[in-house]
Order: sequence, then C-alpha cells, then structure tokens
Amino acid sequence: MPAIVLDLQKIHDPNDAVHRTVQALAEGKVVALPTETVYGLAVSGLCPEAVERLSQHKARQSDRPLAIAVKSVDDALDYVPNMSPLGRRLARRCWPGPLTIVYPEIGPDSIVTQLPKSVQHRVSPDGSLGIRVPAHPFFGQVLRFCRGPVVLTSANVTGHPEPVTAAEVLAALGQNLDMVVDDGPCRFGQPSTVMRIDGDHCTILREGVIARKTLKRMGNFNLLLVCTGNTCRSPMAECLMKEALAREYQCKVDQLAERGIMVASAGVAAHEGSRASREAVAIMAERQLDLSLHESQQVSESLVQSADLILTMTHSHKHALLSYFPQAAVRTHVLSGGAEDVADPIGGSTEVYRECAEQMQGYIEAWARQIQLHLPQGLEDQA
Repeated sequence: MPAIVLDLQKIHDPNDAVHRTVQALAEGKVVALPTETVYGLAVSGLCPEAVERLSQHKARQSDRPLAIAVKSVDDALDYVPNMSPLGRRLARRCWPGPLTIVYPEIGPDSIVTQLPKSVQHRVSPDGSLGIRVPAHPFFGQVLRFCRGPVVLTSANVTGHPEPVTAAEVLAALGQNLDMVVDDGPCRFGQPSTVMRIDGDHCTILREGVIARKTLKRMGNFNLLLVCTGNTCRSPMAECLMKEALAREYQCKVDQLAERGIMVASAGVAAHEGSRASREAVAIMAERQLDLSLHESQQVSESLVQSADLILTMTHSHKHALLSYFPQAAVRTHVLSGGAEDVADPIGGSTEVYRECAEQMQGYIEAWARQIQLHLPQGLEDQA
C-alpha cells in the first residue's frame, strides 16, 4: 500500500497535519519528515516494532546506533543527565539546529534505560547516544506533542544519497513507508554535522551543515559581566577579568580567544554605542589596560544565551536580568558572590572610580582562580 502524502504547502489546517503525524507515530507507523537538513525517517521510541521496521528499511546493521530527536536542550538533559559543560555549551548554542551530538556515556539515570530493551539496543548499543533537536518548525511541533523520544535517521537506504525532497523519499522507500510529510526541498540540502563529545574533548564524526571552524568558535567559554549602563563598572570589570584570566592561563590578553575564552560586558539599561566614562578609561590606563575603544551594549537574548557564566555588579542587576531571561538563573551570579554590591561610581571622582576598581579586583581574581573553564582540548576529525 503506497504511503499517505501530506503536502504542507497545500494543506489548509497545519494543526491537523501535526495531529495526524503524531497519531501515526503513536500507532507505530514509519513516517518520513522534513528537517532543515535532509528528509528523515521517524518512529516512536516507545514502539519496538516500529524501530525494528525502521532499521530494516535502512538496511542498517544492528551495531550502528540510531539517533533520537527531542524538542529542546532541557529534554536532552533527561537522556544525558551527566552532560559535560562543553556538551551543554554546544547544545545550548546549536539547538535547535543541524548538529547531532553523540554523548559516549548516558549514565544509569538516563531515561533511555526506561525504553524497551530492543529500542535501547538500537539507539544505544554501546552506552553512547546520538541526539538531535531539529530546527524545522513542523518537526518541532510534532515533537511537542509526542510521548517519549522520536527515533530518527535519514530517509535513505544505508550507503545511498540522503533525500532532500519528498519525491526522492518516495522513489527510494515509498512502498515501505506509512506516511510522508512533504514540505518541499530541505533548507540546507545536506546532512547534519555529527560530533562526539567526551567530557571536554570533541571529535567531528561527520562534517555537514555546521563547519569545523564554526563549531570551534561555538565551543568557546563565554563570560558576560553586567551593570546598568555598561559605561563604568562592567567595562572596567571586563578589562580586569581579561587581565586576571590571562595571568591565570599564562598568556597575553589578546591570546585569550585562542585559548577558547571570550569575555564581554553589557548593561541592563545601556544606550548602544556609548563610550566608557572618562574616569573609567583613566583608571584602567593606570593599570596599562585600554578602555578607550569600548562601546556599550544592551543585554540581549543572544548574549545571555551564549554566556556560560554571567556576573552582575549588584543583586538588582541580577534580578533585572533574570526577570527577562529566567532560563539563565543557574549561570548568573553576583560578582561579590555574597551580599555585597559593587558601588556605582557614576558621577564620582577619579578616586571613587579607583576604589570601585579595587573592590572589583579581589572578586575578579577569586573568580579567575575558581572558574572551571571546561574548554575543548581540540577539535579532531575522525580518522
């Protein structure tokens, strides 16, 4: 019996298409779905028979694991609760998106252990697990309503080209599928990049949409310092932190990026492009630190999303930031680490600014000593 084809370009009710797809997966059907990379074959991870059919259609050896698709980074943490800082960093910055991450050890608390035994063997035969959060909007809606994970693989027979249109899927596997969701050509038209992350070491297993150079940049440790206007306290803190980290890692300040460390500052009420205050520039110059080219920036979703650690000058700054970005709570701390706020020197004399810098110096040196910078040891290609 030929597969049912849902053409998203012609269907009148997208919600009905989502419902029908979710229902098909729940019933153990094999469904071809569009992603931003190539078309994929999807089945419910709660249906062992569907997972076996999927493997048969792929002509996949039993020791070659299938990946799972989940709807968010938070869901991924249920499957890999011991995810390393580097793994969390890349997941947070790349998902949803064209990256499949293979985690070598899921741990005994992973909910993979609650899946049927035969499914566990297909997705994690050696204790590792590949996870993807697709960026295709329709697939994302389907995942929102699915119970359990979706087992996902490209919609081709192993060794054959990956299909980028529904027509190619039908030509290759049409007689074996229950449903094909057609959303025209895939956006990227090439497979996702596959990366294995083992602690703080990462290896590219297959280079796809996301290039090696981009992944290396996304693996950087990003530190964000926050005050009000980003013209005095946080810019000075940025300079002092760079100096402290360079001293800690025995390199020059301009070599921190090569070490995978990025430091920036922003304000919760900043006027974009404003210069640092004259007094702040002068106090940093006393320390041979250049703040003359600083331009203020407003705290933004992208800055917060990419930050691994956020240090605010005061408790009110922390409160203001988290009122807009509550998801950053676990990564956000007051610079002092306690009850004390860094006093605002704005409008004060050069001596007031000097005292402010000295107050921050001690806190910054303490952070530089204790921050565990889980940096990648290098990005390798699989031999």
